[in-house]
Amino acid sequence: MLDLKNKVVVITGAGGVICSGIAENLAQYNAKICLLDLNYDAANEVAERINANGGMAKAYKANVLEKDTLIKVKESIHADFGTCDILINGAGGNNKRATTNNEVFSNDTFLKDDFFSLNEDGVRFVFDLNFLGTFLPTQVFAQDMIGKTGCSILNISSMNAFTPLTKIPAYSGAKAAISNFTEYLATYFAPANIRVNAIAPGFFVTKQNKDLLFDKDNNPTPRTKKILNATPMGRFGKVEELFGAVNLLLSSEDASFITGVVIPIDGGFNAYSGV
Repeated sequence: MLDLKNKVVVITGAGGVICSGIAENLAQYNAKICLLDLNYDAANEVAERINANGGMAKAYKANVLEKDTLIKVKESIHADFGTCDILINGAGGNNKRATTNNEVFSNDTFLKDDFFSLNEDGVRFVFDLNFLGTFLPTQVFAQDMIGKTGCSILNISSMNAFTPLTKIPAYSGAKAAISNFTEYLATYFAPANIRVNAIAPGFFVTKQNKDLLFDKDNNPTPRTKKILNATPMGRFGKVEELFGAVNLLLSSEDASFITGVVIPIDGGFNAYSGV
């Protein structure tokens, strides 16, 4: 049984679909939830829902790419709740400037929104948001965990980290870096008794990918059909289907010897060869 009483949980990207769901789930286990997001209003909506349901949460405006800002937020969290026990690095995402229109090379679309015309700034933004957006919060909040017990870090990787999807090379590469970084951190922090793990969600419908998965009339796009055909369970995941793995990885008792793992939660996508 997960018991997070008196535990301070810091979640970045907390206004998004996946991390807001995780936040509301963890609030049920008596955690003090600190919701960090560049979009304060989105994070505050989550905090209001948690508090209305008897939980304890507060939203903080934070840019995961600005270390000084994160340090100031940490100071506010210390004043409000105490030091961080659990960090969930959920900030991340893709960008249209780092996305191609074609899945594979074609002379017909050569240099028309293909790999050769990817925007350098867009690619850099995606790598910064996903990797540095995990690196910097870890630098700031893991300091709180030194000398304590029952502390852990959970990163959000992706199925793209195992096998890259077409069209989104920067995002796939950045998430591969997150999986690698998770293993590095698990090794580095093991002497400090800080466990570091990650989940790799398969296909869930979020605000960021909805336009890729459904057209303006809410009909499945050709890409959606390919995804579902490659998913043995034949459907998209539901956010609540992430909670079991998250709860396990954050349990200081049941998962006390689990560190450095990346758990796919994908309806079998990673296991399916396509044949």
